Amino acid sequence: MAQVQIPVDSPFGLANLPYGVFAPAGGPPRAGVRVGDQVLDLAAALGDPVFAGPALNPFLAQGPARWREVRQRLTSLLAGQSGPPQAALHPLAEVSLLLPVEVGDYVDFYASEHHASNLGQLFRPGAEPLLPNWKHLPVGYHGRSGTVVVSGTPVVRPRGQRKAPADDRPTYGPSRRLDIEAEVGFVVGTGSKLGQQVTLGEFAGHVFGVCLVNDWSARDLQAWEYLPLGPFLGKSFATSVSPWIVPLASLEHARIAPPRRDTPLLPYLADDGAGPWGLNLTLQVRLNGHLVASPPYATMYWTPAQMLAHMTVNGASVRPGDLFASGTVSGPRADQRGSLIELSWGGHDVLTLPDGTTRTFLEDGDEVTISASAPGPNGARIGFGEVTGRILPAHG
Repeated sequence: MAQVQIPVDSPFGLANLPYGVFAPAGGPPRAGVRVGDQVLDLAAALGDPVFAGPALNPFLAQGPARWREVRQRLTSLLAGQSGPPQAALHPLAEVSLLLPVEVGDYVDFYASEHHASNLGQLFRPGAEPLLPNWKHLPVGYHGRSGTVVVSGTPVVRPRGQRKAPADDRPTYGPSRRLDIEAEVGFVVGTGSKLGQQVTLGEFAGHVFGVCLVNDWSARDLQAWEYLPLGPFLGKSFATSVSPWIVPLASLEHARIAPPRRDTPLLPYLADDGAGPWGLNLTLQVRLNGHLVASPPYATMYWTPAQMLAHMTVNGASVRPGDLFASGTVSGPRADQRGSLIELSWGGHDVLTLPDGTTRTFLEDGDEVTISASAPGPNGARIGFGEVTGRILPAHG
């Protein structure tokens, strides 16, 4: 047995305990929990075969009572004098981190008023920034779950049709306006039945936890294709997620009320009596190691509970491992914008990095890293790890 030493300032202490899937050197994938800079093999530590597989889905499907039971067992084990078996602990630097869940469905929302307003000004100058429906429902679209990849997976520059406003006809080739979208993702644990809505008050009974998302976007492909149906090839080539899922149970001290709304909501979205599900998360976006933005999730207009309620109000079902994301997180200040299209104001303003290099959109070889933290109990910080991706040249 081994007593686990966790630095007092670690964002991965006992108040966090995020779940992931890892592979030890020469070993098969299995579920683990991050503790400081170590990974605890859950199957070995708890003697439970549900954690011995390559995805968290079977555990997530067991539901909230089981999630609480395992969290209590882990806290007692890690805080105890004897600790877990030594063989169950692996240095983080010596394991491979894998996609934590098998993603069945992926939905991406557009929940930041600041982001939506910025894009409205860019795309519809002189008109109202927000479309008439925006403050009445969480706008979203169904993405491509098969191209959700774990942090560290290279992203190949996509090819497709492009047509600038001044062009007579479209051309074909690599995206020239490749972008990022700093987002927060929510992982479904307990599923729902077809035809059954998940209400605001049932959110915590269905969603297990939170991860970080970079929804890479080819803005030139998107601009040409999205009329009249919406995002397609400009989004579907890759969506990166962090390897750690922070349980909702770790975020009680991060829960806050969402921003004050000026538009009455229909009853199924009115969250006055359902408890607040705004989250006080601070994101950081780094391009080639340089901090370029610090988007505050606390400013998001729509909460994840409202996103799930709207996603299922028509009777659509959810399954363990389903992922839905917030859309780009942006705040009111220029240094809080979670995408390059906003930071460069549509490519008109050059973004100068501290090393003297400049960008409007991503170039081949660029690496983007998104991290985040949230307040925990007794002044602790809850860490989410990172989601990172490097751009490779287009094929062909």
